[in-house]
Amino acid sequence: MTVAVRVIPCLDVDAGRVVKGVNFSGLRDAGDPVELARRYDAEGADELTFLDITASSAGRETTLDIVRRTAEQVFIPLTVGGGIRSADHVDALLRAGADKVGVNTAAISRPQLLTEIANRFGRQVLVLSVDARRVPADSEPTRSGFEVTTHGGRRGTGIDAVDWARRAADLGAGEILLNSMDADGTKEGFDLALIELVRSVVGVPIIASGGAGAVEHFPPAVAAGADAVLAASVFHFGDLTVGAVKAGLAAAGVTVR
Repeated sequence: MTVAVRVIPCLDVDAGRVVKGVNFSGLRDAGDPVELARRYDAEGADELTFLDITASSAGRETTLDIVRRTAEQVFIPLTVGGGIRSADHVDALLRAGADKVGVNTAAISRPQLLTEIANRFGRQVLVLSVDARRVPADSEPTRSGFEVTTHGGRRGTGIDAVDWARRAADLGAGEILLNSMDADGTKEGFDLALIELVRSVVGVPIIASGGAGAVEHFPPAVAAGADAVLAASVFHFGDLTVGAVKAGLAAAGVTVR
């Protein structure tokens, strides 16, 4: 049976507002998360991802009130990430209306967190968010040429991104949200090489993120191994609609919902 590819708008939230920039800098306001969530649900989005992009760097937890108000407006799966450091925090987010949680920075410093969450809530709840970039020329190379970054892409870790995705899946991650920090916000297309490398080592679903700018960018990401495609600014600012992306995927022979 062919599994339909999911189209997922992403709400990058800072101080209660949806924001978007290029490579996570130069952020500009894109609207109210609750209003945008309602719109994407009506447009036929398959899921919604809500990322509090400054929670980890600010050392705080995701704002539960905004999650609660967003969840009340949508009838599709909602993934929430940002500042998650414990299974108890996951419990609070699920009670606030999240269906899945995205974990990034805390899992890098304490990988056992992934197993704790998966054991308590099931691996279907757990999404590992990987902010990957090509290793800068003046840095120590990694095996794959990609490294994991943290704090919204502001800090390199020296950890091989492909090895980390594989290890995280072994530890209990049910999905990999694979965000190319090099492509993020550029609208020049997904990083296909990165998707292919991670696809070759994990069996769990991959959500491709970073770089979407046109309808024709989405089918190659699926061909490279993505099970879902995620975009933010092209949806927020009206460059593309969820329906247009689904139509483009279907025209390329991809099964969509």
